[in-house]
Amino acid sequence: MRATEAERKRLRTDFVRLCEIPSPSRRERAVADVVAAEVGLEVTEDDSGASTGADAGNLLARIPGPEGAPTVLLCAHLDTVPLTAPIEVKEEEGRYTNRFEAILGADNKAAVAAFMGVARRFATGGAPVGIEFLFTTCEEMALAGAKAFDRGRLAADFGFVFDHASPIGELIVAAPSYFRVETEFHGRAAHAGIRPEDGRSAIVAAAAALERMELGRLDDETTANAGRIEGGTAANVVAERCRVELEARSLDPEKATRTVERMVDVLTDAGSDAECDVETHVEEQFRAYRIPRTAPPAAIAADALARLGTEPQYVTTGGGSDANVFNASGLPCLNVANGTARNHEPDEFVTVEALEGALDLALTLVECSGSH
Repeated sequence: MRATEAERKRLRTDFVRLCEIPSPSRRERAVADVVAAEVGLEVTEDDSGASTGADAGNLLARIPGPEGAPTVLLCAHLDTVPLTAPIEVKEEEGRYTNRFEAILGADNKAAVAAFMGVARRFATGGAPVGIEFLFTTCEEMALAGAKAFDRGRLAADFGFVFDHASPIGELIVAAPSYFRVETEFHGRAAHAGIRPEDGRSAIVAAAAALERMELGRLDDETTANAGRIEGGTAANVVAERCRVELEARSLDPEKATRTVERMVDVLTDAGSDAECDVETHVEEQFRAYRIPRTAPPAAIAADALARLGTEPQYVTTGGGSDANVFNASGLPCLNVANGTARNHEPDEFVTVEALEGALDLALTLVECSGSH
């Protein structure tokens, strides 16, 4: 099922407008208002902002299906990573980019615009299945909006999230567990030029820990990273405090757990060697999942791609999405490539062809869901 030329034109207009509305995590109000007003359906907003700190909640809209038909969830997120410049969309040679040196916001507004097109298509003409549209906030903050959403409000039997910046045709059948590790080293301050021997440097302790730690790609399924370090007060003071933020990911939840345990051991040992106290906080941000190719969302997606003349590519990813949250809650949910590229980077882009392809795929997923 392909979009009409009128639907494609509206899609392009919606996409540009949405991208040019700033909506970094926790500041989704303006874009949420536009989606709610223009999606063509009755929209309800939850109170998740109280827990996420966002100025808007998650948006949910429904289209009922025929009696006995399944219900499908289509999910996209409203927020972006922080902006370093305004967004002014330009199109050159069939490619959308930002005129300024900053993200475009195609992650994830390409999907939001596509789902708005799906909603308008079926809002009046009736759908072959029930459809639930969920637009989440704070996805870029470890999926906070989806985690705060009341799963009991959904009637969906399975779902699709369009949130992978890769060519249309890729189906993300596995995604990782993700742990965040925050450690603070507490040493002893002293004058660096007069009494350095009286000090205990928290920065030296942190540096020793990072030097001993295995970081980067640990194996085909597992990564670890030290992303941020901050400490000290001045160059002439032995640093009393130093804070380090790290992460670990793995497609195998047990490997992720073991990696974090090794990190904590190294941090603790380095602090002890430097005579510094260590406080470490570990939190699992989301849990890994695997979707069998025979599971309804994967089988339906493969059928939809085949109808559009595209060969499905089954891939794994090191990134998370709202699909992690729904799979963990028992709702089979497949993350689908949306055709965008270089998300979170100042040269982010999406082609007109890929944007329109995402709408075609979303429409065809709905069509195929009614025949499975």
